[in-house]
Amino acid sequence: MSLNENWKNIQREVYQKNPNAKIIAVSKTYPTEIIEQAISIGIFSFGENKIREGIQKFLVLKEKGLQFELHHIGPLQTGTLRKLFGLFSYTHGVGSISSLKELSKQSEKQKHSLAFFLQVNLTEEPQKNGFSRKQLLELLPNIQNYETEFLKWEGLMTMGPTNEDLDLTRTVFSELNQIRKDYCPHKKLSMGMSADYEIALEEGADILRIGSKIFGKR
Repeated sequence: MSLNENWKNIQREVYQKNPNAKIIAVSKTYPTEIIEQAISIGIFSFGENKIREGIQKFLVLKEKGLQFELHHIGPLQTGTLRKLFGLFSYTHGVGSISSLKELSKQSEKQKHSLAFFLQVNLTEEPQKNGFSRKQLLELLPNIQNYETEFLKWEGLMTMGPTNEDLDLTRTVFSELNQIRKDYCPHKKLSMGMSADYEIALEEGADILRIGSKIFGKR
């Protein structure tokens, strides 16, 4: 199928289940030519894992006058996060107090608006970035202390298990939704990718991060 057909199909499928859901087209590793084609068919929101790669590609598109919304969807590192400000609108991988503190500090220094999601590691896999459930619940009562004039907390993000077990994936997504309902009902949930977005939608996802279902296999 063509990019246009893929996009129409995923839009139709997602919006039948949740007309308010937002689809982020994960454009990591795809060249600017493909992204420019995606913009031409109406795709507006894009996701990049690596800050430097995202800047290299999307700065070219910005200079062409193209309109887009750029999301950083990889783990956030304290040493490079200052580069987010100016081109990225969202970061989904805030998974530690140190990165959150640095993000808050840099927002006041850079003076560019940015919204962030707290990444939660509910599978407790050591190789994954993110707050544990316990760490998250300890943080939430004080989260406003990290917001600034330029930095706003948007919601929570999680990923399913690395082994893609669908039952465990549903458990993880359901748990994050319950945390949202119990502690921050007005915040958004970023969860679900190409392999599990159907489950994410059923469990309350507001934002989906979809790559191969839109762009095809890498």
